[in-house]
Amino acid sequence: MLNQVETENLEVELLVETVYRRYGYDFRNYSRASLKRRMRNFLDNSGYGKLSELIPRVLYDRSFFDSLLYGISVPVTEMFRDPGVYKAIREKVVGTLKTYPFVKVWHAGCATGEEAYSLAILLEEEGLYDRTRLYATDFNDEALDTAKKGIYSVDRIKGYTDNYQKSGGKESFSRYYHSRYGSAILNHDLKKNIVFANHNLASDAVFGETHFVMCRNVLIYFDRELQNRVLKLFYDSLVYKGFLCLGTKESIRFSDFQDRFSVVDKNGRIYRKLEI
Repeated sequence: MLNQVETENLEVELLVETVYRRYGYDFRNYSRASLKRRMRNFLDNSGYGKLSELIPRVLYDRSFFDSLLYGISVPVTEMFRDPGVYKAIREKVVGTLKTYPFVKVWHAGCATGEEAYSLAILLEEEGLYDRTRLYATDFNDEALDTAKKGIYSVDRIKGYTDNYQKSGGKESFSRYYHSRYGSAILNHDLKKNIVFANHNLASDAVFGETHFVMCRNVLIYFDRELQNRVLKLFYDSLVYKGFLCLGTKESIRFSDFQDRFSVVDKNGRIYRKLEI
């Protein structure tokens, strides 16, 4: 007879398998602790009492599944989050990117887009944006819709401004948005070289010939097997001596790829591809 914890674990497995077989979204190699926490949070707001009760609704109601997907997949994000990371990109990555005639950047797991626009601002200020194509990807279409609009709560602008200034910003942050009806609307020019697209790190293919990959606050939700798969995806997507930025929360240490990158910035977890 299963105890309560074992029963809940079984419910999680059944729900994960249902999502995969019905819609193709693969959470099977996500960290179980993180997944359970997000599912419980969703359950608390769903009107249901048990995770297993969600399964029939997920099977037959696409809009309900979309709500579940959004609830368990969107990380906390903000513009210029961890400003020291962006400062390190300015000081240790941009100089090399300027040597290329055209730059391809991949922001994987872009969520609602704040950090993709942060990169666009940084590249604009460094004179690189006009010859850059920035691919910002996520597997959550609802989050991508928010990202494409580039409209955020004006209440968050003070924090974004502080981050921008600490990141080495060269202008007044107010240059990049205008306020209207309680929202901060990012300037249209920031969107001109960004391509927002659906891409699932758990199952989709390589982005080839990329000079810089940024993926933050994503790998911590994966188990070791999926982390190695995603790191291989990044490695195969990068040009020789291309850059990978994981930010402050994640590392390639103890992965299958720790010997395939050199360290560019220890605190920002910025790495450079080696040819093995």
